[in-house]
Amino acid sequence: MAAENPLRLPDVLDCSVDDKGFSNSGGWKCALLIIERSAYYGISGNLMAYLTGPLGQSTATAAENLNFWSGTAWLLPLLGAIVADSFLGRYRTIIVAALIYILGLSLLTLSAVLPPVRADDCQSADTVRPCSPDPILILFFFALYLVAFGQGGFRPCVQAFGADQFDGQDPEERKAKSSFFNWWNSVSMPAYSIRREEELPILRIGQVFVAAFRNWRISPATSFKEDASFPVSRRNPEQFEGCKCARFLNKALLEINGSEENRRASTPREVEEAKALLRLVPTWITCLIFAIVSSQVGTFFTRQARTMNRSISEHLEFPAASIQLSIPVAVTVLVPIYDRVFVPVARRLTGEHSGITMLQRIGTGLFLSAVAMVVAALIEIKRLETAEEYGLVDMPNATIPMSGWWLIPQLVLIGAADVFTIIGLQEFFYDQVPGELKSVGLSLFLSVVGAGNFLSGFLVSVIDKTTGKDGWFANNLNRAHLDYFYWLLAFLSVVQLVAFLYFAKSYIYNRGSAV
Repeated sequence: MAAENPLRLPDVLDCSVDDKGFSNSGGWKCALLIIERSAYYGISGNLMAYLTGPLGQSTATAAENLNFWSGTAWLLPLLGAIVADSFLGRYRTIIVAALIYILGLSLLTLSAVLPPVRADDCQSADTVRPCSPDPILILFFFALYLVAFGQGGFRPCVQAFGADQFDGQDPEERKAKSSFFNWWNSVSMPAYSIRREEELPILRIGQVFVAAFRNWRISPATSFKEDASFPVSRRNPEQFEGCKCARFLNKALLEINGSEENRRASTPREVEEAKALLRLVPTWITCLIFAIVSSQVGTFFTRQARTMNRSISEHLEFPAASIQLSIPVAVTVLVPIYDRVFVPVARRLTGEHSGITMLQRIGTGLFLSAVAMVVAALIEIKRLETAEEYGLVDMPNATIPMSGWWLIPQLVLIGAADVFTIIGLQEFFYDQVPGELKSVGLSLFLSVVGAGNFLSGFLVSVIDKTTGKDGWFANNLNRAHLDYFYWLLAFLSVVQLVAFLYFAKSYIYNRGSAV
């Protein structure tokens, strides 16, 4: 009977199984690949302090630079995923990207140890000007973007590479894959299984859009109602239902008599794959404000902490950037609670093997991010009132007698939002894209955060120019109005949540979905 099951044919085993058809590699042994994240967050977590300190940049300029770099770092994985899925394969892309990554880290270290830069030579109470010699500044930003380029090829591939180790057709491994996405955010070569890619799937999908655009004037459009069952991929046992959405893509099925061979009509499966990608766009758009909210952690939250009392003892205080550790700590604490307590309970109530659906998980995180911004605005109001109470408004370098621990609640809320939205987006985009575009699926999640960082930088720039030198982002944070900015983000987060719920309500999961 096994021979009659198309999912057990040899040509769909991907060389990631033994002679009996069971995996002899992969699984949790590949989890060591998670360690790379510590290098990236070590840079991003301290970058705001370095830009406003040794490099002497203004608050708004430093925030813009950090947001644009972060946006680049989060968007480049889209390019890296295309290269991996269509040309080099994930394994080779990981190796090449890792070498670029290491080179960038080395040059970044070199830029920091070259002739020391003293911020007091470059700043006064009224002015802030760059104090690094130009060659060092150029080397610093070159190395910084080299790191972004390296991780752009490394990150989407290594995560999809890790998720590939779990068999989506095995019930136990489906649960383990869901847990893999949870643990990826909270915390390697003989353990992998390699999936060979022979086609150029992203180019094939692109050809569907080109063909549909080329044939847009031709009517009537071909309907494939009669072709209700689509062939199973030779490499992945996933099928895509005929979708009534994005019907303009159906015109890619038309083949014009006398057309060149390289302008062949697309197949029904190719059209359905293109539609599957297009259906993810509303979710992508409605999560952008969440990414803007998350980008404040490394910028303005850190700047606030520098003005507050961070004493641990009489002679010891914690660095301002270290408050960001609250997020991974919160995630590390909450992930096992979510994975081992919440999911089993929810599974019994809902029948979903992941407890709640992926979109329900994402929506919960969007709600928590809105709450986090409300809390952030209230705490900033308290900080400004304390500065005024003690007569420190015009003393930007003075320490306000308000504990930096006041910032922990908003950070914990963002950490909780990450457990739901960030991990949910990773799983959603990985699960809902066509089988041969898994790296591109994960890079869609990364591009949400990247686009959000760019939008954050753009928003900061516009507000800074609109409100003037002593506006919302004044260098003297005691005269700034970060609370206004946080209220704005809270409002936008609520609008985002409403839009997300509207689109999520009508979303139909792909039949091949494992979650």
